[in-house]
Amino acid sequence: MAAALLSVPAPVSAVSAEDPHIPEEAGGRLYVASQAAAAVSILDMDSHEVLETIWLTELGFTPDAKPHHIAVEPDGSAWYVSLIGDNKVLKFDRDNRLVGQVEFERPGMLAVHPTRDLLFVGRSMAAVNPPQRIGIIRRSDMAIEELDVFFPRPHAIVVHPDGDHLYTASLAENRLASLEIESEELELSGLGEGPPAVLVQFAVSPDGQTLVGTGQLTSKLLVFDLADPMAPSRTHSIDVNAAPWHPAFSPDGRYVYFGNQNANTVTVVETDGWTVDAVIEGEGLAEPHGVATSSDGRYLYVSNRNQKGAYSSVGNADEHPGTVVVIDTSSREIIAVIEVAPYAAGMSASSPK
Repeated sequence: MAAALLSVPAPVSAVSAEDPHIPEEAGGRLYVASQAAAAVSILDMDSHEVLETIWLTELGFTPDAKPHHIAVEPDGSAWYVSLIGDNKVLKFDRDNRLVGQVEFERPGMLAVHPTRDLLFVGRSMAAVNPPQRIGIIRRSDMAIEELDVFFPRPHAIVVHPDGDHLYTASLAENRLASLEIESEELELSGLGEGPPAVLVQFAVSPDGQTLVGTGQLTSKLLVFDLADPMAPSRTHSIDVNAAPWHPAFSPDGRYVYFGNQNANTVTVVETDGWTVDAVIEGEGLAEPHGVATSSDGRYLYVSNRNQKGAYSSVGNADEHPGTVVVIDTSSREIIAVIEVAPYAAGMSASSPK
């Protein structure tokens, strides 16, 4: 790929001057992709209400666009969504106006660089044999280049908080890649012998010392030490409920949260000792997919596909609506079930300023 793309300096808020509106402040919003409905729901994280639903067909995209994952600018001034079916990554401003788009084959997970004008894109699980490359988008103008990672189906993708390193992993092989972003140096490592883990997604601890990844087929949370950020060293392998999906650390780093898609539960892992601290179940948890926390750590949000109808709607025209479950992290109790468009998948939050 062209080295020039990675070397372009940019401010923290990499919003183009051509964007029609750049807000001075960002509120607490949660952006939820609904893969079966070609829709994105925007939720207020204080009132736990749906503020707006963006129907992508009204913007000219297909009913089979399949919005999958969302990433938000650090200051909340723009957000991005990957469309598996339409092979695009879209950019919206904070007023939810479409301001940019770019072609990319079967885009999946998204990761925003914390300080540079970069957005990283993996490949969707639905991609059978995509190029062995991740996408690197210049957010200000949505120009894209691709970087070879030398393994099939790169899916999990996360940027280290230091902004210097990125991690991605293969769905097809027990391999992960560590990228030094400035130099483009790439180091490959394996997970050892055993069945394919199918690493769904990564998360890095707030202090930058630990990487965790969820193994869909092995039903394990894998923990890696990042003392050498280019050579993650696996330290723990924790048995959890079936099909752990997107993980997230609590803001203080004490816990890791993730849904178990085939068990309709949420697992809470304590990072001091790396043990399962709680397993949460209840109404609205129906094939959990994405997770996000409020900036103060008080609430955990879990999106749910609900394709099998484990949750029954009351008075909703959709037979199997997607849901976002709100959990009080202190009591570990479900305090709200918010119905959204069907197949609620990846999501991301913006923090109030």
